[in-house]
Amino acid sequence: MKGDRKYIWIFLLPTAAFLSIFLYYPFFKSLYFSFYRTKGFFDKKFIGWDNYDRLISDKLLGAATLHTLEIMLYVLVFQVGIALVLAVMVDNISKFKSFFRAVFFFPVVISGTAISLLFVLFYNYNFGLLNNVMVNLGLEKVLWLSETNALKAIAVPTVWHYVGFYFVLFVTAMSKIPEDYYDAAKLEGITGFKKMIKLTIPLILSDIKVVITLAITGTMKVFDFVWVISRAQNGTDVLGTYMYKKAMVDQNFGYGSTVAIYMVILGVVIALLANRLLKSEEITY
Repeated sequence: MKGDRKYIWIFLLPTAAFLSIFLYYPFFKSLYFSFYRTKGFFDKKFIGWDNYDRLISDKLLGAATLHTLEIMLYVLVFQVGIALVLAVMVDNISKFKSFFRAVFFFPVVISGTAISLLFVLFYNYNFGLLNNVMVNLGLEKVLWLSETNALKAIAVPTVWHYVGFYFVLFVTAMSKIPEDYYDAAKLEGITGFKKMIKLTIPLILSDIKVVITLAITGTMKVFDFVWVISRAQNGTDVLGTYMYKKAMVDQNFGYGSTVAIYMVILGVVIALLANRLLKSEEITY
């Protein structure tokens, strides 16, 4: 086996190269740019920690952070919660499991931009589907993308898009639980909701942690829904759109890179806190 270890690197090399080019290099390049004041790629001046000092007093960044955290709350409660409920329901049926897996997973394969354009049509004040339904019900039209409603309206497609992905992860985790556990629980009179709380969830706790981590990091990258649906206006700027505006619109790559570093650190801290809160003795099987 020791002699075969050299072949492992042959298979690891493509992945290592991909991660180095598209993950580690951009990160360290952003870290490098964060210490410069830039106007485009070539006009840059070293300013040390000035960009980070600006970060602390940036009120627009604070608002974008709060909007990101609000969407993160919706994602953790509804996206992960709905995925878990759907997985439990599908796991308890004996027929059409493959059909439901395909149906619930289908939105994941659709482009986020395409879904955003679809919801733009839904939310249109004059010709949108939602307001047409409201009028037919004898109700007043609603300005769905107003400053009050816009962020919640954007959260709906954001949540819907990835429910199917986490659903598949939960179903896969539940399929690994031995049937003997459920048979023993049935003999003890543990069924229905009680079975989910006392048996299923504790047995897939490690998978729930993974899903929560993915949901948190995924929320930090939200961009397309906000940019397409509201153009990041009406109080809907999130960290992704704010970073884009600073780096690409204002051509301030230095400060944009600083915001990117802030996003990475914030995502890691929240993910660690979430896993710490869920820390418990995991049941193995």
